[in-house]
Amino acid sequence: MLMSYDALGSGPPILLLHSGACDRRMWRPQVESLMGAHRVIAADLCGFGETHMLPGEFSYADDVIELLDTLGIVETVLVGSSFGGRVALETSSSYPDRVSGLVLLCPAYRGLDPTAAAEDFEEQEDALLEAGDVDAAVELNVATWLGPEADDATRDLVREMQRRAFDIQLPADAWPEPPEPQRVTPDLTAITAPTLIVSGDLDVDHFRAIAAHLAAEIPQAQLMSLGWAAHLPSLERPSEVSSLIARFVTELAPLS
Repeated sequence: MLMSYDALGSGPPILLLHSGACDRRMWRPQVESLMGAHRVIAADLCGFGETHMLPGEFSYADDVIELLDTLGIVETVLVGSSFGGRVALETSSSYPDRVSGLVLLCPAYRGLDPTAAAEDFEEQEDALLEAGDVDAAVELNVATWLGPEADDATRDLVREMQRRAFDIQLPADAWPEPPEPQRVTPDLTAITAPTLIVSGDLDVDHFRAIAAHLAAEIPQAQLMSLGWAAHLPSLERPSEVSSLIARFVTELAPLS
């Protein structure tokens, strides 16, 4: 499925993949900051924003490659936040020749068992959704994923994006043949791109453990910890995160 996207600017490409609580709107500050020197693409993954779902099995990584092919992009830097980080890992391990650099902001990853705190969140969210209290499930996500640096406007935006995701995904779960993403545990040793992994000290412990694991297993990875950040640092301090992405792309993952 061709994902909905925005593409702005010119220069070496950067593809931004959003978190599971958000859609491509989360990247507006980064698009504005980076588009002066780069071709910046922000896409809605399947089931988010303006990208709807279809019945049956699909692959997030294949969707990313389809978008790159449509745009005529041979190789790109991938930036993934949380769930988008998981998709970036799947893409960069399955298609290493298409990824020139990788920035993972508090990424998700299938290869580690969840901690008690992560399981507790999942249980709370499932219970609220099963009870039909979507508004409370939205508030749970806002409270869990955003740290104290996020302002009221940012919290309102995440509410809007998370509600949009639920509005797409929950009805699709009841289809006779619901959408079924391929379950992939990426081969981390197959990732050849220089990789920056960003971890938030205020994030849920499961994601801090993932960041440490990925930094140890991906061949060209470095780990950066942000003392002020929770799970969505690009929304909590947009300018600071835009700058670290720009520095990494310039210094560690130059594109020809």
